[in-house]
Parts: sequence; structure tokens; C-alpha cells
Amino acid sequence: MQATPAPLRQRLRAYATLMRMDRPIGTLLLLWPTYWGLWLAARGTPSLGHFLIFTAGTWLMRSAGCVINDYFDRDFDRQVARTCQRPLATGLITSRAALRLFVILCLLAAALLPFLNWLTIWLAGGAVLITITYPLFKRFTHLPQAYLGIAFSFGIPMAFAATLGQVPALAWWLMLANACWVVAYDTAYAMAD
Repeated sequence: MQATPAPLRQRLRAYATLMRMDRPIGTLLLLWPTYWGLWLAARGTPSLGHFLIFTAGTWLMRSAGCVINDYFDRDFDRQVARTCQRPLATGLITSRAALRLFVILCLLAAALLPFLNWLTIWLAGGAVLITITYPLFKRFTHLPQAYLGIAFSFGIPMAFAATLGQVPALAWWLMLANACWVVAYDTAYAMAD
């Protein structure tokens, strides 16, 4: 088997970095609360189908969120030591290519939706809106962590909706508790900048 040419390998590595495949903690921070929602809604035995759909959807949308975040922040990222080596900031990936990747990831996530009920599909639309607007929200507030808390907790009501066909009060309380947790850890993370 022939080795992959270096430029292609370098581009693939840059795309993987843009999607934060090298940093899975962000995906786990989205998956854990989503799994909590699935397990609670299903009383400890979520369906394998829901488990797989939410696992794939969370990974795809977290990756899409990283791509769109870096797209909007590419000029800022060049000025921050922690982010100046990101693929868009360095020019390894063009803005147009990043937008294409974002659309592809969203379309792949959307391909999972026909297997879910209408309430979950509507909530997914809200989740996409939050994913796109989070990077912009950072520009006009000093509390982007609160918005990120909503974004990183949105899998909870979606899991309840998919499992029960409704979103009971427990889901909203769990979402609020998780959002507070996100605000706490993201505030500590943001202080590094």
C-alpha cells in the first residue's frame, strides 16, 4: 500500500485539529450530560438506537461547533498564544474550506434526525442555532460561559424528548444544574486567556 503524500496527510491532520479530534475532552463534556438525560429518561435502559444516534450526533455537532467557532474567531485566534496555531489562524485551512466542513458535519448530523421524533427534531434546530451563534455571542457579552452552559446542556432535553416524547421538569432542572457546572469549568478555562 502506498503512503499518503505529505501535503494530504498535513491537510487531513489540520482538519482533524480544526474538529478537535486531538482533544476529546470537549466531546466528553457534551456526552456525559446527554447520557445522563438518556439514562434518566429511559429509567436506566436507553435504547441502543438512541445511544448510537446521540453519541454520533454529539460528536458531529461538537466538531461542527469547533469549526464554526474557529471560523468566526480566526482573526482573534492569531493574537492569542493558546489559539494562534489553530489551522484557520495559521492559514493551513481556508475560511471557505472550513465553512464547507461545517456544512458537511451539520448535514451528517441532520441525517440522524429522521430516526427521532418531531419534538427532538425541533430541539435539534435550536441546538444548531446555539452552535452557530455561540461564537458571535462572545463578542457582545462578558458572560459567554452562560451561553456555552446552555449549548453544552442542550442534549439533556433532546434526550428526554427522544425517549419520552416530551421534556418534563426534571430535564430542565438537570439542564440548569449542568449549565452551572459548565459555567464553573469554562470560567476557570477562560481565565487562562
